Amino acid sequence: MRLVTFDDGKGARVGVLDGDAIRDIGAPDMLGLIAGGAAALEAVRGKLATAPVVTGARLLAPIPRTPKNIFCVGKNYHEHAKEFAGSGFDGGAKEVVPSYPVVFSKPHTAIIANGEPILSAMDPTGGLDYEGELAVVIGQGGRGISKADALAHVFGYTIVNDVTARHMQKRHSQWILGKGLDSFAPMGPAIMTADEAPDPTKLTLTTWLNGERRQHAPLSDLIFDIPTLIEAISAHITLEPGDMIATGTPAGVGIGFNPPKFMQPGDVVRIEVPGIGVLENPVV
Repeated sequence: MRLVTFDDGKGARVGVLDGDAIRDIGAPDMLGLIAGGAAALEAVRGKLATAPVVTGARLLAPIPRTPKNIFCVGKNYHEHAKEFAGSGFDGGAKEVVPSYPVVFSKPHTAIIANGEPILSAMDPTGGLDYEGELAVVIGQGGRGISKADALAHVFGYTIVNDVTARHMQKRHSQWILGKGLDSFAPMGPAIMTADEAPDPTKLTLTTWLNGERRQHAPLSDLIFDIPTLIEAISAHITLEPGDMIATGTPAGVGIGFNPPKFMQPGDVVRIEVPGIGVLENPVV
């Protein structure tokens, strides 16, 4: 299933995408549905055939406010790690390919929905960049989750654009002030439930800027795969239902060009993961 959060003027609630139509399944919020586990999903499937189609609805971010900051992973594709190391924006890091996952975060105030604008004015330094990423949505939470058990803790998958102000990222070294700005976490359009992708390494991610393909990679290219990321984070931080881990971006970001190709007002960035859909946002 592809689950969405929508608003048709009667308040935000959860629906299921049936083709291009939204079916109202009567769930008030995504976090509550996720916390309900397998039983809640089975109840949704039972309602689906008779769930009414909603008209005039606007998609919101699937999880408009995550339980914690979004966990994000840097330098997690081999080719992107190389292009970042050679870009001059890596803050003097000694390792091209990290020995351990590089984890930072984005606050919920950065989250915007499919179609909503990325605010270029939030970056006064003129270094606005895109990073298409697959994000993991945690279902059953826990601490000390092993790699062997990790995928059983995944509720589903969505798309996140890890928008970045590159000069600010370099200036502050700690990345939250380059990556956590308002509107810098486009998310959506839907959460694809984990049963639709029993082997997430078979998923692919593609990013276009103004119709030009910039990024394309299979998830099998990750340096640290999804079970490794869940194990590494949960070893120290309790994961909760609805927590989100953005798994990293492939090569092809703006700073990978010489000179860099930063986003400008009027640009449109489009990210697709087949099965989840398309996340598209204008830059204003």
